Order: sequence, then structure tokens, then C-alpha cells
Amino acid sequence: MELNGKQKRYLRSLAVNIRPIVQIGKAGLTNEILTSIRNACDARELIKVNILQNSDEVAADVASSIEDMGLDVVQIIGRNIVVFKVSDRKENRKISTDVKNIVK
Repeated sequence: MELNGKQKRYLRSLAVNIRPIVQIGKAGLTNEILTSIRNACDARELIKVNILQNSDEVAADVASSIEDMGLDVVQIIGRNIVVFKVSDRKENRKISTDVKNIVK
């Protein structure tokens, strides 16, 4: 889903109050972490990914890997990345219905 500016602003305002769900540590960005990011997005639609201080990963590289999976990177602040994806399960679609109603 391609997000416009107002939709991204709405998602950023929601992301202020959530804690990071996935943390990338010393092992770096592995397939298991990418799978957990995808599963967390299916369950919650909006998540934060935190890159720990002992990791050699760069936030921009992690964000491009996440976007390659088909997820939307809403914001990168320092070592935190806000990720959004419309859930595949209808019962988990709470945020996406609000985002779709936001028009330019």
C-alpha cells in the first residue's frame, strides 16, 4: 500500500506510544528476524524495530531490507524504525481501516 503524507503522519502519531517489538542485536539482520517482523506486522499492523547499540547494522540498510519484503517503512529515527503493513487477517485490521479513510 502506497502511503501519502497525511497517512504517514497519522501512523507516526500512533507510533509514539508503542514500544519496540523486534530488536536487532549482535547477530545482525537474519532471516529469523525478518520473519518475526513480518509476523508481528500481521498481528499488529504497526510496529517498531529497534537496532541495539551492539549491532553493526545501519538503520537505512535494515529499512531497505524491510521494504524489499513488501512492508512500508513509515519513519526512521536514529536506531528505531516504524513499520506498517495491512494485516492479512481481517480481525487484525484496526489501524488500516483508519489509514484508508484518510484522503489527501
